[in-house]
Amino acid sequence: MFIKDVLPKIPQYRLARANLIRPAMPFNLTFSVTNVCQSRCKTCNIWEIYKNNPEKRSEELTLTEITKIFQSLGHTYIFNVSGGEPFLRPDFVGIIDAACEYLSPAVIHIPTNAIAEQKIIGKTKEIIQILKTKSPSTKLTIKPSLDHIDTQHDEIRGIPGNFAKVMRVFDQLKALKPEFANLHVELGTVISQWNVDDIEEIAAFISQLDTDSYRNEIAEQRSEMLNLDNALTPQPEQYKKAINFFVENIRQNMKNRRWFNRITNAFRLEYYNLAIRIMEAETQVIPCYAGITNAHLTPYGDIWACCTLGYDKPMGNLREHNYDFKQLWHSPRAHEVRSYIKAGNCHCPMANQMYSNILMHGPSLFRVLYNIAISG
Repeated sequence: MFIKDVLPKIPQYRLARANLIRPAMPFNLTFSVTNVCQSRCKTCNIWEIYKNNPEKRSEELTLTEITKIFQSLGHTYIFNVSGGEPFLRPDFVGIIDAACEYLSPAVIHIPTNAIAEQKIIGKTKEIIQILKTKSPSTKLTIKPSLDHIDTQHDEIRGIPGNFAKVMRVFDQLKALKPEFANLHVELGTVISQWNVDDIEEIAAFISQLDTDSYRNEIAEQRSEMLNLDNALTPQPEQYKKAINFFVENIRQNMKNRRWFNRITNAFRLEYYNLAIRIMEAETQVIPCYAGITNAHLTPYGDIWACCTLGYDKPMGNLREHNYDFKQLWHSPRAHEVRSYIKAGNCHCPMANQMYSNILMHGPSLFRVLYNIAISG
């Protein structure tokens, strides 16, 4: 599906960034389905949105509105779910059902803080049944967050007992794998100033858990997370030391992974390389395709090029465009945001966008393919 759906569009995306043609539809859609969250993370203040303005929850898109948006967008290769805590949304299973119906994604990725154990496992079972019926070839990845071990995780996440819940949810998710061969159960760590010096210890612990994949990305100041005043990002040298450990670990274990995971790990190796370069140079080290290959849909119908720019540089609101994604995507305001990014006015090591940027950048993609080849 990747060869059929994404590779032929690469020239279109490159020409669109050069302002020679209108951009094709994004192949990577992130949808923050809600900003409700029980966590009180040191790295994110998104939960404050409803604490300070509880009536704002009524402004979230309805399932009917979401369905209209998905219909107008059509097929997208990757459907990333975000939040808040996605599993707290009452109609979350319906959203995934609509995504399967109209987006036909090859990959659905869902992160979770693992606090609402019964909701997570119950809704995952429902999602698996939908995929079996409507989209059996879709890969479903679910990623509980694990930022440290035991009470240190609870301290970073702000919820006593959260670590124990992560472990229980992780085990229960793995127990569902025989029901759906394309279920991938992962763990993920946000590397921040509160855990960057303990990464080897955290990774050693996770290596004993038989996870399908282990993701990590650097804690960033993002408009979306209301954390622009927080000193949370590690220094480049700290991050480089932590990442060098992951790089060595990935290289040693790639041959033992399934094909899908080997490809993912090869992209991850290149991402680590670029993330360090971005932090050191404080500039876009390769062209950014935010707002071209990727789009971010907020709970309220806003479309962002990325969640780093977020509220500061929105492309528009779909309610104001009659839920017509294409109309908004090709609007003058969307063009302004793309021009802002193209001019190098921003830079960030956001993992989701960097993977797409790697795909669009010849030298980076070559290094990915080389790492896949030598892992065989």
